[in-house]
Amino acid sequence: MRRARSAVAGALTALLAVPLVVSPAAAEPEPPAPVFVDGQAQPVFSPTDVVRESLWVSAPVDSDNDGKDDLVHVEVVRPRATEQGLRVPVVYQASPYYAGGNPVDNHNVDVELNVPDNRPGPKVASASLDGPNPAITWRYEQYFTARGFAVVYAESLGSGLSTGCPTSGGRNETIGARSVIDWLNGRAPAQDSAGTRVTAGWTTGKVGMMGVSYNGTLPNAVATTGVQGLETIVPIAAISSWYDYYRADGAVVAPGTFQGEDLDVLAKYVHTRADRTACASVINDLTVEQDRVTGDYSNFWDERNYLNDVRKVRASVLAVHGLNDWNVKMTHVAQFYEAIKKQGVEHKIWLHQSGHADPYSLRRDPWLITLNKWFSHYLYGIDNGAQDGPRLTIQREDKTWVEEAEWPAPAASLATLYPGAGGATSGALTIWRPDRRVVESLTDDASKLAETLANAPTSPNRLVYLSRPSSTPLRFSGKGEVYLRLSFTRPAANVTALLVDRGPDGKSTVVTRGWTDPQNRKNISRTETIQPGKSYDLRVDLVPDDYVLPAGHQFGLVVLSSDNDYTLRPAPGAGFSVDLKGSNLTLPVVGGLEALKTAVG
Repeated sequence: MRRARSAVAGALTALLAVPLVVSPAAAEPEPPAPVFVDGQAQPVFSPTDVVRESLWVSAPVDSDNDGKDDLVHVEVVRPRATEQGLRVPVVYQASPYYAGGNPVDNHNVDVELNVPDNRPGPKVASASLDGPNPAITWRYEQYFTARGFAVVYAESLGSGLSTGCPTSGGRNETIGARSVIDWLNGRAPAQDSAGTRVTAGWTTGKVGMMGVSYNGTLPNAVATTGVQGLETIVPIAAISSWYDYYRADGAVVAPGTFQGEDLDVLAKYVHTRADRTACASVINDLTVEQDRVTGDYSNFWDERNYLNDVRKVRASVLAVHGLNDWNVKMTHVAQFYEAIKKQGVEHKIWLHQSGHADPYSLRRDPWLITLNKWFSHYLYGIDNGAQDGPRLTIQREDKTWVEEAEWPAPAASLATLYPGAGGATSGALTIWRPDRRVVESLTDDASKLAETLANAPTSPNRLVYLSRPSSTPLRFSGKGEVYLRLSFTRPAANVTALLVDRGPDGKSTVVTRGWTDPQNRKNISRTETIQPGKSYDLRVDLVPDDYVLPAGHQFGLVVLSSDNDYTLRPAPGAGFSVDLKGSNLTLPVVGGLEALKTAVG
């Protein structure tokens, strides 16, 4: 027995003398990480191997009055690596268009001024802003997911699978879009179709909003709430005040090529939720409150003016706009951009020669480089200098691109041209103030296109004044103004001013234009009837622009009453007289008055 124990002890001693080798457990693979080269996120993730989620975010608003918070339908597309612990920032697009749109009636515009418009207009099948999308998708989706960003889509209230009501820029719409950012940062609840709570633990909470037109307007709106987590916005062809989209100084003015559209028409178009009965009264209220009779600014429009809250903007802004966009006019980007500059918000701007367009279709590769660096800097914190250097990237008339310090051009200052006698054919437009009083008249004919009147050799329906042919190229940059001393034959009238480029071939091209209602001459919020025969001093704000008049061309000022493509169109016959001694054209000319004197003096 003792011998057996001794043998066992010896065996144990020998065993313990042998080193014990333990095979380690297989380590979890590290999730792939974003890669940056030259300050740009690289496509290191599969754009097709993604996680897709559909959910509803609760928004603290009850716009359909059902006693419950409105629900915003959201779709998330994120790299598969987020399932392995990778946390990514978000590129977010909110839109009312993902479910398409309804056939709607535009308002009739062939009406007398200050007479309620009750007649039905022609049926149209498209809205003035982004067209309907058959599914929630985006040309940028795979570009961003391949580079380590999640893409998030949200349907505006009252559209698609969201509840609530569409109100075309109303506060509820802004709250709905903002709530998605709150959810991404853990401040708002969400659930899936089964009612299960959904959280966003896969994100860093840093968000950049981006889109074109209405989809670009929502970033402006949400940024002015100052919501935490929104680091940057890229508003493209975006509205900054809905009053300036459908009105101009008291005049009812349409977005280009969509005569008769208004806030209520747009709301009806995007009202695509399944049960629409709850929103009937909400949309009917839009028709009343928008006031197509006086065109006055009101609390209703003030709610839809994002400039009121620019002081709250903390997100950087990369603004993009077409110099020839007559849908969302340059007025919108000009006033929003100027406002954020004054607030010290980090900013840049791209201006191109196209119309209502995304630069992806115009200058794809340089645009994507700019966009990539911008989001890499603001969402990933990459020190790539995206915020440094020239603030302006602008496409000139010959389609070349240049970079400049800022916009409008810092070297631009106001310079004035004065009209001279002969406007029924073509009067002079000079740097010299007239020394005697000359009064010239026109009669309204809304059936004639402004471009036709500008090119007519003579017409009783417009007045034309032309500068001398420019001896050198002459650039203006910013917002011009036309000052007119007018007397009217009737108590109501439209007033339209055009700035044209008259080429050596005698053809005039409209560069920019502006409109006003003389009944709002003192205040856009108050209509005051004009007294026929009495003189009034009016200012017409031209839509901002950046334009180079070629050498040998003439600047022209065209004055008319109704603008067939934009204003209401009363029956022909109203007229007004222009006192030339009290009238002028003032432009922000690069080089100021001296440059103007040199070119056309």
